[in-house]
Amino acid sequence: MSTPGRLGIGIIGMGHVGPVIGSALRAVGHQIVAVSASSEASRERADAMLPGVPITTPEEVVRRSEVVIVAVPDDQIGPLVSGLADLGAWQSGHIVIHLSGASGVGLLGAAAGAGAIPLAIHPAMTFTGTSVDVARLVGTPFAVTAAAPFLPIAQALVVEMGGEPVVVAEEDRPLYHAGLAHGANFIAGITVQTTRILAEAGIENPALYVRPLLEAALDRALTEGVAGISGPAARGDAGTITAHARSLGAREGLSGERDTYADMTRALTRLLRDARLLDERAATSVEAALLDPGA
Repeated sequence: MSTPGRLGIGIIGMGHVGPVIGSALRAVGHQIVAVSASSEASRERADAMLPGVPITTPEEVVRRSEVVIVAVPDDQIGPLVSGLADLGAWQSGHIVIHLSGASGVGLLGAAAGAGAIPLAIHPAMTFTGTSVDVARLVGTPFAVTAAAPFLPIAQALVVEMGGEPVVVAEEDRPLYHAGLAHGANFIAGITVQTTRILAEAGIENPALYVRPLLEAALDRALTEGVAGISGPAARGDAGTITAHARSLGAREGLSGERDTYADMTRALTRLLRDARLLDERAATSVEAALLDPGA
């Protein structure tokens, strides 16, 4: 006999996010009844994170489940849901959830048209697809989007996983997700480039070396805003910026880093100037330094 309030959940997609969400929900008593996995790596991930759960087709996952979590790449969600609707898989009373940050419940229209309850739930977290991610969900904010009568369902599932549900309007989902990508993805890319530059400068373990500085810089940005930006752009040190750009331009393998440095210096200059933390003369000098023929 199933425990009252516990649901039979199926998951379509065993990438980095689906098995983690499944593991978190399983840990609080929900039953993961079936999953689908399209590659050898995803099948191994399913076996590791959700041992004993049957791996089957997406159509069969829907047939066996009360709740279906669609955990596939964003561009595949709409076609997959529509294809399952064409097969008559969706039934009235199904709860169908996607995990995309960039879209709301509109992607699930084909399932909703068959009587399913559509929910969009997005954890603001990066995932490795391993058990370490489950603990990271505790305290993580989740964007939830649904029609008003169904919001409590989405919020309750998030709370059960230890997350913090935050309602995001359907029309705001693309902008919301752009903000997350702008921060997390670009920070990751710039961090990789930073370690490449330091390695070229002879730093033996660049990731270890730069970690305290990057953590402190991120903390200042989050607590102080624009006022937390430091370094040569904030000081108006055009000479230093010219030296930086020249040194990066002199290394053939760092051409991408040189372009990023120039783009980010211009972006920081605009932020500082708009916040009146850098005067027009200093800002112009900084921007001119990037145009130096030797840079």
